[in-house]
Amino acid sequence: MSYKSELLKKIEEKSFKVGIVGLGYVGLPLGLEFAEKDFNVLGFDLDDRKIDYLTKGETYIKHIPSERIKKSVNSERLKATSNFSRLPEVDTIIICVPTPLDSHREPDMSYVVNTAKTIKKYLRKGQLVTLESTTYPGTTKEILLPLFETPENSDEKLNVGEDFFLAYSPEREDPNNPNYNTATIPKVVGGMTENCLEVACALYNQVIVKTVPVSSPDVAEATKIVENVYRSINIALVNELKMVFDRMDIDVWEVINAAKTKPFGYNAFYPGPGLGGHCIPIDPFYLTWKAREFEVNTKFIELAGEINTYQPYYVIEKAIAALNMYKKSISGSKVLILGAAYKKNIDDMRESPSLKLIEILREKGANVDYNDPLIPTLPATRKYKYDMQSIELTKENLDKYDLVLLSTDHDAYDYKFICDNSSLILDTRNAFNNCSGDKGHIVKG
Repeated sequence: MSYKSELLKKIEEKSFKVGIVGLGYVGLPLGLEFAEKDFNVLGFDLDDRKIDYLTKGETYIKHIPSERIKKSVNSERLKATSNFSRLPEVDTIIICVPTPLDSHREPDMSYVVNTAKTIKKYLRKGQLVTLESTTYPGTTKEILLPLFETPENSDEKLNVGEDFFLAYSPEREDPNNPNYNTATIPKVVGGMTENCLEVACALYNQVIVKTVPVSSPDVAEATKIVENVYRSINIALVNELKMVFDRMDIDVWEVINAAKTKPFGYNAFYPGPGLGGHCIPIDPFYLTWKAREFEVNTKFIELAGEINTYQPYYVIEKAIAALNMYKKSISGSKVLILGAAYKKNIDDMRESPSLKLIEILREKGANVDYNDPLIPTLPATRKYKYDMQSIELTKENLDKYDLVLLSTDHDAYDYKFICDNSSLILDTRNAFNNCSGDKGHIVKG
């Protein structure tokens, strides 16, 4: 029996063991989907705290309930380890590690490369390896394939599509989206060979509503980049319109809400204090970096990046102007930022514009606090090491601040209460628009 036939048989019989490297916002939900469909899952992560949480059936991601994890752990369908020498135990290795930008805003591929080198040590014949991390077109072919074709302790070359299988399938997670989850979002899959594609699709078909096979990993990698470039450019457009219309004394949110009544040819995007999350602020730069290899300048994408990157600075300019109306300087002012997460109703702080806002405000001499009902303490990130705790939203506390700056519009906020008890509000999300009464102290940013 060929390795392909053996894997397909295991998948059909659900004796196929799934390995997932990286148990964060992508890897954990995917692992749970497989476990809940009666596959045995072994998760790998360097963070022993995550392993401890999962072993005890507890969550470390707000929108994933502990009860869901506990059920999979108690059934022994989900296990986790930091011991990567156990990689040969699994039939597939799904890579879900970060792909950030470095200090020069170029791709930091160290997580993918280091993971691939570790897999190379333990890769055995008959395994499927799938990369889900967002990256530039060519990554699977240029980085993973050469490593896996030459095993660590053997001179024998492995043949992709026969001895092992390699595919790329980009994650499409949208944390806490009420309409879509891991299982209900169609999955793009690109295999290095037809056999690779067949095996990878057969596996994902067990847990995903629909697979979308494409001709190569390069196409699948480009697909994910295009999705996020599309969003980045459209968000940049409305951010630019926000600044233009502000000068004209026109409310950009009212304009967008009117425009979206057109039933065709228009999709509504909304401005904000800056881009957040792991995808939109980062992914387009992977393409611009790779395009240079082909002597192509991606001016449109780079311009969108410039506009979006500028937004936190624009917000601070609005804050300075608002304080000036009250004859106050930004230096020495007390500022409360509402929301530390990069989007509403989640506890994910990756690339959150709130972190940049804190940095700029402090540089200008402001005394800054924050509140986020989902993030009681600001954890250290790759760039920021803030030692801050969430401030309770009481009448007395709100009264202390010269400016309340809304960055993330969580549904948990009582906007009327905040409006009634704050002397000056800078609203970057149009969240206070429906508050009744006097709104003369609310400035839109």
